[in-house]
Amino acid sequence: MKLKEGTVRLSEHVRKFLKDKIEKDEEKIVDLSQAKPVEITEIRKLMPCVADPSMSRIVANMTPPLGGILKILEPLFPRSRYLDKKRSLMIQKDDIIITIYSSGKVSIGMIKNETEANKVLEELRNTINEAIKIGVVPAPGEKLKTEVMEIYRYLPQTNCGICKEQDCYSFAVKLIAGEATLEKCKLLKEAKYAANQEHLQVLTAYI
Repeated sequence: MKLKEGTVRLSEHVRKFLKDKIEKDEEKIVDLSQAKPVEITEIRKLMPCVADPSMSRIVANMTPPLGGILKILEPLFPRSRYLDKKRSLMIQKDDIIITIYSSGKVSIGMIKNETEANKVLEELRNTINEAIKIGVVPAPGEKLKTEVMEIYRYLPQTNCGICKEQDCYSFAVKLIAGEATLEKCKLLKEAKYAANQEHLQVLTAYI
C-alpha cells in the first residue's frame, strides 16, 4: 500500500516498543497525591442487560481518567480485581458489576434504573475521592473467601457436561479447589452469560 507523503510505516517491533512505553509511563503514576478528584460527567448509555433484559447496563464517563492510579485503588473495594490486560478495575457489589477503565469509561451491569445508576456512581466517586483526599489507600486486607454456592449461582446451571464434570455444582467445587479454570466452561463465552462471567472473574480472585 502506498503511504501518503510525510508518513512512515512503523515496524511491529517499534509499535510494541511505543505501546509498552505508554503503558509503563502510565504505571509510574501511582502516588495518590498526584491525583485530582474525579467527577462523573455523564451517563452515556442506558440499555437492557444481556444476562437479564429486565435489568439495565449503563456506560458513564469519569474525569479526569485515573490512568495508572487505578491499579492501586483495588483495596478500596471489598471485592474487586484489577485486570492488567484491559487496564481496568472490576468491582462486585451484590449483583452489580462495576468496571472502571483507565481511559475514564465506567460500565455498570445489572442496574434497575437510572436512579440506582446515579446512586452507585455517586458512591463510587465519593469512595475514590475520599482516598485521594487522604492521599493513601488501605493496605490489601485478607481476602473475602468465595463459597461454592457463590460460584454455582453464576454458572449456567445447564449441567451440559462440556467441562467434563458431572454437573455445574461439581465444576464449582473444582474451581474452589483450584482444580479447574473458568475457561473450561465454554457456555460462559456466549453473550447471554457475559454478566455471569464478569461476576465469576471477580469471585475466582477470592478463592
